[in-house]
Order: sequence, then C-alpha cells, then structure tokens
Amino acid sequence: MTSLDDAPEQALAWVQAGQGAALATVVQTWGSAPRRAGAQLVVSGAGDMMGSVSGGCVEGAVVVEAMEAIEDGQPRLLEFGVSDDDAFAVGLACGGTIKVLVEPVGPAMPLDLLERLVAARAARTPVAYVVDLENWERRLDDTGHAARFASDRTGVEEDTRTFVAIHNPPLRLVIVGAVHIAQALVPMARIAGYDPVIIDPREAFGSQARFPGERVINDWPDAALAEVGVDTRTALVLLTHDPKLDDPALHVALNSGAFYIGALGSTRTHAKRVARLEDAGFDTNTIARIAGPVGLDIGAASPPEIAVSILAQMIQRLRRPT
Repeated sequence: MTSLDDAPEQALAWVQAGQGAALATVVQTWGSAPRRAGAQLVVSGAGDMMGSVSGGCVEGAVVVEAMEAIEDGQPRLLEFGVSDDDAFAVGLACGGTIKVLVEPVGPAMPLDLLERLVAARAARTPVAYVVDLENWERRLDDTGHAARFASDRTGVEEDTRTFVAIHNPPLRLVIVGAVHIAQALVPMARIAGYDPVIIDPREAFGSQARFPGERVINDWPDAALAEVGVDTRTALVLLTHDPKLDDPALHVALNSGAFYIGALGSTRTHAKRVARLEDAGFDTNTIARIAGPVGLDIGAASPPEIAVSILAQMIQRLRRPT
C-alpha cells in the first residue's frame, strides 16, 4: 500500500483472532538508516511477525520489546544505532540511527482507534495517526496536515514530541485506451508504486493477452470510472485521442480530485478538445488541469519513451503540485 504496508490490518486481524498484537513504527531516523520513518513491523502475541523496521538489523530486539509490550500493555520508544557492518549485512552501504515506537493494541492503542484507522484505509480516505510521544495521547486527523498528505511524509513535528504517521491510499493509475503506450506505461507505473487499471470497451485492445495479470475493464470510460472511483490519489491518462472515449472520461476526471489528468494528442487535437469541453460548460481553470499534449516535453518518440515522459509528469504533479 504505502510505506506502512498492511501492518494495521494484520494487527487488527490478530487481535480479533484473540492473539493480541503490537505495532512497531519507525518515527525518526538519522544518517543512512535502513528504513524511513513510517516503516512498520507488527508482532502477534504468539510471536508471529510481518513487516520490517530496519531490514533485519534490529528486528529481534524490537520483537522482544513488542512481546513485552503486549504483556504489560505499555508503549515504549526505542532508539537503535545500526552499525556500518550490520547495515552492510542487509545490503546497505552504511548505517544510521532509528527511533521506534512500540504500541500494543489495548490500553496503549485503543482497539476502536485501530478499527477506525483500518476503515479509513479501506475507504481510501487519507488520514493522519497522531501520537504525543510524552503523554501518549493519540488521535486520527483527516485535516490539518495538508503538506504531509501531499508529500506522503511521516515523521516527528518540530516540537519533537508529536509523531504524525500519514496513511495515504495507494497511488492508482487509470488508463483509458489499451494501446501500445499503455503496454509500456503499466509496468513502469507498477515499479513506481502505482496500482494500474486499464479501461477500454474494445476487447481486442483491452485483453489479458495484452495486459497479463492486470485489471482490465471492458466498458465505456464513464461507467468504468464510476465503478473504479477517482480520488486525490488517482492519476488518469487518456491514450485513445478518440472523443467518443476520451471526452466522457474527461467529464468525470474534471469533476474529481484526481491529482493528474493527461490526454494524448497533438496541440491541434488538444485545442479541439478544449473547445468541446468549453461547450460542455467547463471553465478555463478547470480545463487547465489537463496535461495536453500528455507528458513532459523530452522529445519522446516511441511508445516506451512517451510512457517515460507521462510517468515523469505524473510524479512531478504529485510531488511538486503547482
């Protein structure tokens, strides 16, 4: 999902199964620490574990602390120095220091708080899990952390006592038009952390043979997008330059919070697209959300090169919104 993976869901499942659980979260790092802030390890009362806070360097010590926390119900804040030798053993060039928060589900992390966190993640609702590291008060926020939501940044605030864990929905790429560019873009997007969905009513294009193992929806874009949903963690790329397919998708996208909307086509094609959208009642500022022609201007020519330019522009819009 994100750097937090599925640790909250696994913790809830273990608690519901009567095993108990503790979540260990990297809250702060210095130097070349093995994992970034937000990385999580979840431990059950039976000693099972999932996830990682250090790539293997200090997991054993964290598991011991987590088991003790499950027993006594008390949270703890741990600090570890990862030596260069230990870091090298797990494939890193050098070590660093990490601070790890261990929270047993129960008095420390109330079950209802964990349930609400898991529910927000399932609903693709961005939420911040906030912990006061001195008095151990906790809460969930869905507002007040705009910069952290935008940058997907978990960490300790400037007051040095407030830890904010950002739980953003997984990044998603919805492609309308199962063309050659899409075949190159899908694996690239997966590597970059996106969950792709391909939409094309033409079954000869949108097929498992052309997109093995991927989610392909053979329906008209407006109906398919209503099924998929378009939110602030969604990038929408239109690759057909056919108004019958692209325009219905654009109407949905421009009325959504999608962080990126890109449409294939020449400058002349895009001008015609803009005119149609104006006739449909969209204003200039709304239409300006569309990246058209799609992709960064890097002189891309082949389908894979165009895919690179699109993915780069998606990342730019996500990380450096204007």
